[in-house]
Amino acid sequence: MSSIQSLIIISIVVLLIAATGSMLMLNRRQSKILSFFEQDLNDLEDLGISADIKNLAQMELAGESLKTFNSWKKVYEKANEKLIPDLHTRIEQCQEVNTHYNLLRARKEIKAIDSAIDSVSEDLNKTKEVFRQLLESNRANKLQYDSLIKIYRDIRKEVLAASFYYGPALEKIEDELSELERHFNNAKNLSAQGDYIEGKRVLEKIDKRLAHLKDLLPRIKKEQNAIQDVYPEQLDELTDAYRKMKVDKLAVSKIDFLEEVKKLQNLLEESKDLESRLEIEKLEANNNKLAKKIDSLYDIITKEYSARPFVQQNQDKILRLLSHLENGSSQLIDKLEHIDQSYELTHGELQEAKDLLKEVTKMEEKYNYDVQALADGEGVYSEIKERWLKQLKRISEIEKREQELVDEVDGLYEAEKMANESIAGFKQDVALIYRRLQRRNLPGKPDSFIQMYTLVVNEISHTSQELNQVRINMEKISEEMIQISDDVDRLKKEADQIINYAALVELTMQYSNKYRSNPKVAKARRATMDLYSRAYNYKDALDTIATVMEQVEPGSYQRIESAYYFQLSTPEDDQDD
Repeated sequence: MSSIQSLIIISIVVLLIAATGSMLMLNRRQSKILSFFEQDLNDLEDLGISADIKNLAQMELAGESLKTFNSWKKVYEKANEKLIPDLHTRIEQCQEVNTHYNLLRARKEIKAIDSAIDSVSEDLNKTKEVFRQLLESNRANKLQYDSLIKIYRDIRKEVLAASFYYGPALEKIEDELSELERHFNNAKNLSAQGDYIEGKRVLEKIDKRLAHLKDLLPRIKKEQNAIQDVYPEQLDELTDAYRKMKVDKLAVSKIDFLEEVKKLQNLLEESKDLESRLEIEKLEANNNKLAKKIDSLYDIITKEYSARPFVQQNQDKILRLLSHLENGSSQLIDKLEHIDQSYELTHGELQEAKDLLKEVTKMEEKYNYDVQALADGEGVYSEIKERWLKQLKRISEIEKREQELVDEVDGLYEAEKMANESIAGFKQDVALIYRRLQRRNLPGKPDSFIQMYTLVVNEISHTSQELNQVRINMEKISEEMIQISDDVDRLKKEADQIINYAALVELTMQYSNKYRSNPKVAKARRATMDLYSRAYNYKDALDTIATVMEQVEPGSYQRIESAYYFQLSTPEDDQDD
C-alpha cells in the first residue's frame, strides 16, 4: 500500500471519528433540551391555577367578572386537558427520534415544540394574572371604596358647612354630590353581586369626579368671593368716585364712564351665570377680564386726581410766562423792524420772530380754552397737564431762540464799526505796500503786481461804498472783508518777493563783474539786464544770473542769498553795532 493511500485511509477514519463525535454531542444536547421542555411543562402544571379556579368559584362572580373568569377558565382547561398532554407526547416521540440518531428531524421538532410551549406558557401566565386580579379585586375595591367615600364625605361636609360661599354654584355642586352618591351605591351593589371588574370601573369614574370636584371647590369659592363682595363694592365705589369727580369739576375723555360701569355690571351678571353652570375656566377668564377693566377705570380716576395739583399750581405761572413771552416777542419784532431799516436781515430773522409771536398767541388761545374748560367742569386734568408740560418746554425754547436773535442783531452795530476800521486799515496797508515798492526806484512794476494791486484797491472801494449805503448787508460785507484780507496779504507777499528778487539781482550782478570776461557770464548779464530793465521780470532775471554764477563759481549765489536774508533778519540796531 502506498503512502498516499495510507494518508487517504487515515483521513477518512479521522473524518468518521469527528462526524461520530459531533453526532453524539448533538444527540446529547438535544436530549437535554427535551428534558428541559418536560420540566417547563411540569412548572406550568404547578402554577396553582386550579386552586384559583376553586377559590373564584366560591366568590359567586357575576357580570363582567364572571364573563372574564369563564373566558380564561376555558383557556386554562384547553391548555391543561389538551395542549400540555399533547406536548408531553410530542416530547416523548421526539426523544425516540433523537435516540435513533435521526438528528435533523429531531432538531426541527424541537423548534416546533419550543414555540408551542412558549404559546401555552404565555396563555397560562396571563390566566394566572387575570385570576390573581379577580381574587384581589374584592379587597382592592373595598379599600378604594373606603378611601373615596371618606373624601366624598369630607367634601360634602365642607360644602354643607360653607354653602354660603358657593353662591349660585351650590345647586350644581349638590347635584354633583348626589350623582356621586348614586355611583357609590352602584359600586357597592356591583361588589355585593360579585361583579368586581365593573365595580372597579365605577370606582375609577368616582375617583376622577372627586378629583375634579376637589379642584373645583376652592376655585369656585375664590371667584364667588370676588362676585359676591369684591366686584360689586368696587363698581359702587367707581360710580360714587365718578359722581364726586363731577362735583369737583373733574372730567374724563374718550369714554362714557357710567356706561362703562354698566358694561361691567353686565360682565358681573355673566360671571354669576357661568358660576351657576360650574363653567370654571370661562368663569375665571370672565372675572379676570372684569378685574382688568375695573382696574383701568380706577386708573382713569387716579390719573385725573393726580394731575389736578400740577394744573392748579401752574395755572398762574403759565399765564405769567405767556404774557411775558408775548410782550418780549412784540418788542423783538419792533427791534428787528427798526434794525431792518439799516441792515439786511439775510436769515429771515424778522419773519421768524413774527412766526414765534403767532405761535405764542396760539398757545395763549389754547391756554385760555383749557382754563375755561376747567371752570366749566369739562377740562380733563391729565390731558391739560400733558399740554401744559409741552407748553412750558416750548416757552423755554422760544425764549432761548429769541435771545439768540437779539444777540445776532445786536452784533450788527459792532460788526459795522469793525468793518469800517478794517477798511481804513486795508487802505493804509495797501498804500504802505505801494510806497515801499516806489522807494526802491525799480525800473517798473510787474503786470501781475499791477493787476493784484488794482484788484485789491477796487475791492476796498466797493466794500467801502456798500458800508455807506442806507441798508447794509453785513453778512455779505463780512465775506468780502475776509477776501480783502487774504488779497492784501497776497499783495504784500508779492511786493516782498519783487523787492527781494530785485535786490538779489543787483547784488549778484555786482559780484559777476569779476567774471564779465567769461562769455557765459557776459551773455547771462545781458539777458538778466533785459529781463530786469525792460520786462520787469525780476524773478526770471535772478534765475538767469544765479544759474550761471553757480556754474562758474559753485556756491557763490548761495553765499550772496544767505548774506542778504541774514541782513534782512537782523535789526538795524544790531547792524549799527
